[in-house]
Amino acid sequence: MSAGAAVRFEGVGVRYEHADRAAVDDFALDVAPGELVVVLGPSGSGKSTLLRTVNRLVEPTSGTIAIDGRDIRDSEPTALRRRIGYVIQAVGLFPHMTVARNIAIVPELLGWERSRLAARIDELLTLVRLDPARYRGRLPRELSGGEAQRVGVARALAAEPPLLLMDEPFGAVDPVVRIELQDETIRIHRALGTTILFVTHDVDEALRLADRIVVMREGRLVQAAKPLAMLAHPAGDDVARLIGSHDAMRKLSLIRVDAAMRRSPQPAAAPPVAADATLREALIVLLETTSERLRVLERKPGGEAEAVGTIAFDDIRRELTLL
Repeated sequence: MSAGAAVRFEGVGVRYEHADRAAVDDFALDVAPGELVVVLGPSGSGKSTLLRTVNRLVEPTSGTIAIDGRDIRDSEPTALRRRIGYVIQAVGLFPHMTVARNIAIVPELLGWERSRLAARIDELLTLVRLDPARYRGRLPRELSGGEAQRVGVARALAAEPPLLLMDEPFGAVDPVVRIELQDETIRIHRALGTTILFVTHDVDEALRLADRIVVMREGRLVQAAKPLAMLAHPAGDDVARLIGSHDAMRKLSLIRVDAAMRRSPQPAAAPPVAADATLREALIVLLETTSERLRVLERKPGGEAEAVGTIAFDDIRRELTLL
């Protein structure tokens, strides 16, 4: 069973005083337990405002939001926020506190015992790939941008929240670190089953992370769909332009080799590619090796890789025509 929370938005609206239009307008969406939903849109589309309504940093002026069937207005805001993880671009670590103290803030407020808290700090640092022995006692000024962001994620997860809100969390780090943090987010999500609402304006980030993408424009939901379905069938020209639906390489980056390969008991001797690699990665290998086809390897539970089929240019071309 998933550890994540179900979230329901029903007719949610936010209108600021003297604004000429609503920041969020009649937004409705059901988020399944354990789902990673990326809210995508240009600046001013209302995506960050929407995210902040969930933990009541912004109070909706209309509609309702429920977490596991309970209206968020039935909880006092501070108590609500202690049950929801929150990660933002400006990490907001307390500069005078060590990494361990920063992570411990919410569990301490909830009255966790020292032994449980110490074990949780080490568990979380390990989870975000930071060695507890090296990082537990460091101050924020002794961390790189990527390390600080990892600590921010650890802090958000400290009290084992069923829901994690992430608002442009990786926008301030360089591209290489950003990809590493995206990979860590995917890995943590799979390991914990936490429901994640993730806001970004970066299309590639959305396609890389999302179970489902929600596109917003001028406060309204324009389309909600799985990444590949949205690329194949955008809801109008605006969505098509936003996500680059005509970009074949983007589509190939979302399809795994094992979805397009030809199974064969005796694959030809050829350069290898992993079954869980993307078709984009397979195409690059084909071009670099000038081979007609690749040998597809699937890793078995024992750790050994076994050849299970082949993939060629024609298989990749066929998959694209099906979209």
